[in-house]
Amino acid sequence: MKSKFFRMLGLLLAFTMVAAACGSDSDSESVTGSGLGDGSLGTVTVESGDDIQIRSLNAITGDVAFLGLPNQRGVEQAIADFGDINGFSVSMGTGLDDLCSADGGQAAAQTIVADESVVGVIGTSCSGAATAASPLISAAGMVMISPSNTSPSLTSDLVGNAGKDWHEGYYRTAHNDLFQGAAMAKFVHDELGMTTAAAIHDGDPYTQGLAQAFSDAFVALGGTMTGFTGINKEDTDMVPVLTEVAAGSPEALFFPIFQPAGDFIAAQAPTVAGLENVTLLAADGLQVSSFMELDQADGMYISGPDLRYGENTNQSTGVTAESFLQTYEANNGSSPEASFWAHSYDAATILLEAIKAASFVNDGELTIDRAGVREYLNGLSGYSGIIGSLTCDEFGDCGAQRITVIGNMSNDYDASNNNVVFEYAP
Repeated sequence: MKSKFFRMLGLLLAFTMVAAACGSDSDSESVTGSGLGDGSLGTVTVESGDDIQIRSLNAITGDVAFLGLPNQRGVEQAIADFGDINGFSVSMGTGLDDLCSADGGQAAAQTIVADESVVGVIGTSCSGAATAASPLISAAGMVMISPSNTSPSLTSDLVGNAGKDWHEGYYRTAHNDLFQGAAMAKFVHDELGMTTAAAIHDGDPYTQGLAQAFSDAFVALGGTMTGFTGINKEDTDMVPVLTEVAAGSPEALFFPIFQPAGDFIAAQAPTVAGLENVTLLAADGLQVSSFMELDQADGMYISGPDLRYGENTNQSTGVTAESFLQTYEANNGSSPEASFWAHSYDAATILLEAIKAASFVNDGELTIDRAGVREYLNGLSGYSGIIGSLTCDEFGDCGAQRITVIGNMSNDYDASNNNVVFEYAP
């Protein structure tokens, strides 16, 4: 009896040890990786076989589609080049349209936040759309990274004060227009030797913010603003406002607006008495082939991001500007029409890196911590992108802040972008 008892006890102990060992192996295999975040903003669970969901929100129809389409295509290329995250594919879904307006941004953002599977958004194209989209994206615990919003109101005044439209979870790879305004002012005052200037905006957060940044910087350098006025985006007859501007006899006229209004100002300004010899200046909203190739744009000076990327390499994918453009042209049949394609690509890869850092696999499901995504982006420092080194400050300004001024030659868009006459590297 005693012998039988001990044999049964031995079998029981052996079974217990095997079961414990199997359980330990099972646990170690069911969880892979550990993510950033504390769960305070909730989590997203991606079931086995499903895709991680992000969204592109850019201006892809209407007069400014040339701004948003290269951005959206940049996101698509980044997803393809980056590959899976912890064994899960990434989907952008159907590209959404911000219409380059507050109404468009708000409507698209409402669609996005209604889908709790979405982790983050690349967009918007236009600052005006971001002012309405950003608060909704923020409240949902998501993140939004813009490749081309430049209004200071969306981030900060660069001296520690949040802009009136800043919200947690908003980031951008584009520059802050306080830098662009300072760059153009310094070019006009110091390089061209002009002491009087006027500015025209259209009431949009981007155009008004940049015109104001230029005005403030120009006055700080000792210049005089002879006029600061606005138009409506739908205006075609610019003679009345240009006549008002001419009354101040400015040497330079800065109009950081979009097409088609920019086309009309450039064409009509030389026909107005007092502006025959005024130097015309524009910004990145018009640094697009459809404007720069117009006859009336010939000889203008245009500010925007420094596009001389050289051998800069995106650290996540190994892609350079040259290799990106080769793929872009092969996929789309032409080169990008606007300037922020590389900013869009880098914005997408840092979002994907943030998702990777804030996620883990458990029993075949991927869990993504929303707070962890923000934690990664808040701590981003020295990330190598196509546009240069990316480091996010406390208000979401992450981009390379170098600005150039180019001299436009209307017969050659690419040559004009390489015709740098002034550079500003704060």
